[in-house]
Amino acid sequence: MKEHFALMAQYNTWANVRLYRMAGQLSDEQYRRDVGAYFKSLHGTLNHLLAADRIWLRRLTGTGVAPTRLDATLCEGLAELTEARRAEDERLLGFVEKLSDEQLEATIDYHTLNGSLQQQKLRELLAHLFNHQTHHRGQAHSILTAVGVKEPESLDVLMMLRERAAR
Repeated sequence: MKEHFALMAQYNTWANVRLYRMAGQLSDEQYRRDVGAYFKSLHGTLNHLLAADRIWLRRLTGTGVAPTRLDATLCEGLAELTEARRAEDERLLGFVEKLSDEQLEATIDYHTLNGSLQQQKLRELLAHLFNHQTHHRGQAHSILTAVGVKEPESLDVLMMLRERAAR
């Protein structure tokens, strides 16, 4: 079980690096353009992903700063957001690497943003966290196309695995 989540944490980092590299090739207008996505723009979507990860890691580790809103703008500029994303991915990798299979089966108590107490197995919460990232990275990938990127780089986990195998 731990191997699976370690792979997902590695993939998460790899996909975010690729996504942010593509975002860095956009003009500021393209990056901030409201294309009608749930969080409006690539800027809004990337801020949401960072906000959600900070919320979850605060719940899971008891440490770190977490916003109180899912639509929080944590960073105004892409450079600052890129560095914050890198740090959060590193934090997530470190957290997952230290887990045992027994810890993954443990039930975690946490509060939602509206204060509701919830309980879930840690493995279920991590599955949600990584699935949530993939969901919104898919939206971000679509935003890249909407703002004019003809062929955004693939974010498929198989691409990461093939790259690793080729090394």
